[in-house]
Amino acid sequence: MDRTARAWQMLESAELIHSAAAVDAAIERVAAEITARLKDQYPLVLSVMGGAVVFAGRILPLLNFPLDFDYIHASRYGAATSGGEVTWKVGPKGNVVGRVVLVLDDILDDGYTMQAIRERVLGLGARAFYSAVLTDKKKTTAKPICADFVGLALPDRYVFGCGMDAHGVWRNLPAIYALRQDREA
Repeated sequence: MDRTARAWQMLESAELIHSAAAVDAAIERVAAEITARLKDQYPLVLSVMGGAVVFAGRILPLLNFPLDFDYIHASRYGAATSGGEVTWKVGPKGNVVGRVVLVLDDILDDGYTMQAIRERVLGLGARAFYSAVLTDKKKTTAKPICADFVGLALPDRYVFGCGMDAHGVWRNLPAIYALRQDREA
């Protein structure tokens, strides 16, 4: 079976976790919460590539205040389905010094990537650090960091859509799905 057919089969057998309408409502709510908290701070907003590109593209037009925008690229996953060491492809720059920084990401899974981002941003001299995630995966173990702004809760399953991929595909979906249980490994 070719890659396209496998991708379609994966989607057709997946379970819908959050509809596109639920995602839209969550993004609007989070944007309002961020605006209420940061509207007078002129923050630097950093998007974590590549997963947060969808979330960032959807939320930025809803943030009703002046801001600067940049990106970082840190990951524990690469093409894998479980996390390893945090690797930096593009780290935060000197533009974080003295700034209120808001980091956008698609998912707070185990929390280690966001913790590493927070440590690096504050270590470079940011005045304050905030994080906003589209989704927060519910885990049985404590996470080293909690997001300041959370769109949607997720079960502890392998999910995709809205910037999150499944084996490299389906980041572009407007809804969030979970792989069928026997395909999660």
